Amino acid sequence: MSLPWLSDDDPLPPVDSALRRPNGLLAAGGGLSVRRLVDAYSKGCFPWYSEGEPVLWWSPDPRMVLVPAQLHVPRSLARRMRRGDITITADLAFADVMAGCAEPRDDQGGTWITDEMMSAYLALHAAGHAHSIEAWQDGLLVGGLYGVALGRAFFGESMFTRVPDASKIALMTLVAQLQQWEFGVVDCQMKTEHLARFGAREIPRAAFVRQLDVLVPQAGPPCPWRMDPIVR
Repeated sequence: MSLPWLSDDDPLPPVDSALRRPNGLLAAGGGLSVRRLVDAYSKGCFPWYSEGEPVLWWSPDPRMVLVPAQLHVPRSLARRMRRGDITITADLAFADVMAGCAEPRDDQGGTWITDEMMSAYLALHAAGHAHSIEAWQDGLLVGGLYGVALGRAFFGESMFTRVPDASKIALMTLVAQLQQWEFGVVDCQMKTEHLARFGAREIPRAAFVRQLDVLVPQAGPPCPWRMDPIVR
């Protein structure tokens, strides 16, 4: 099966036409405009590619998701959160969070968050669709995450940490806030044991897309996001 190559105006193929190997590879090309990204996420697709490659679009099956109401906070992390030395905010430092996520990791040779990707998500943030969650300690940004929100569905993209547990606390606080906002799903994309510890699980791609059909058209919280004081 050949991989569809998209021009800027071509629609994405149906997600059920994605390759089985590599799992979920759907199409290439088409650019990263705000319109393209919103359309892709609403259909259960996301871009992921390395420097020097064309834009690649993915929709893996099964899909790793976290239902906010089913969040599991390990006891050790709950104790860490109660210390209160890390403050969580939203949409105060989107570019800085993306830059933190783009920093090289010890187990990676580079980053998939290219300059092109950075520019695209900054535009998506300016349009009110992409959001950052920041973790602060002593006035310094020590961790965080960013993702895309459409209606009452959140699509996680990447996280980083500079002190132990900072990104985990940011994630736990975000999911608790999303539950208060009546979000139905957090997209985790691919299976990881790290996310499974917090209650994430795999579901069929078709079931995930059906959820999006219900959640994406709903009205979401106002922008910029602000975390409720009662969320811990």
